[in-house]
Amino acid sequence: MISVFDMENLQKLLKDFYAITGIRITVFDERMRELAAYPEKVAPYCALIRESAEGLKACMECDRQACRSAAEKKKTLVYRCHAGLTEAAAPLYANNILIGFLLFGHVFPYASREEGWQEIRRRCAAFPVDREKLHKAVMQAVPMRDDYVRSAAHILHAVASYLILERMATLKEDLLEVRLDTYISDHYTEPLDAARLSHVLGIGKTQLYSLTKKLYRQGMAARIRELRMKKARSLLREQRDLPLAEVAWQCGYQDYNYFFTVFRREVGCTPREWRNEMT
Repeated sequence: MISVFDMENLQKLLKDFYAITGIRITVFDERMRELAAYPEKVAPYCALIRESAEGLKACMECDRQACRSAAEKKKTLVYRCHAGLTEAAAPLYANNILIGFLLFGHVFPYASREEGWQEIRRRCAAFPVDREKLHKAVMQAVPMRDDYVRSAAHILHAVASYLILERMATLKEDLLEVRLDTYISDHYTEPLDAARLSHVLGIGKTQLYSLTKKLYRQGMAARIRELRMKKARSLLREQRDLPLAEVAWQCGYQDYNYFFTVFRREVGCTPREWRNEMT
């Protein structure tokens, strides 16, 4: 695990989330290993589905896919699970490094219990679950409106941000991933190549490429370009009298024409056009 969680305060926060929303919340690390949950028990209908190996496998795969999608988009994702229930996944990022996920789930989103039962029964037809027990559990479910679930998802996103802000979830700073991201973040406006980064980290180029892909889901050059373009947009917006050549230089481009070409390709317009649009 690349992160450290303050479990005592984390448990209190999960309990507060449940007190406000009435929705079960779970924390996973970056490898989708469950660290904490409140309440500990899942909803009765989910427990019945998970009693079979097939149902448990489907639940776990559904969670993994949702977390993968949320991590790629870097935002909270609300989705319908394989069994027909509503869930949400929020990625936890510290210094651009994925360190875990917050999930809430088992939300019964149907206007009536009978409607929900028909959908859940259809979706779980392939699982060897006791239909009578499942029907009884569904008939005791508490329906939640879509707008309520959306509000809960907003709170989930805020909780994810709060975890990082209050350092309830932090990185192990001696890890290669952390050292790589810190170095790139501190030196991206300088000439950076694989040879320099490999030397600084004490690793080979093959390991560097693998680490960069794992960390950023893109190559090293793409990550550096992304940071430079972000800085360029900030300078263009906040320092409107700064010459464009100076913007290019501060972002690490000695050749303004090359900066112009990269900016137009990445942003979709020229630096001057982008600055004018921000007026």
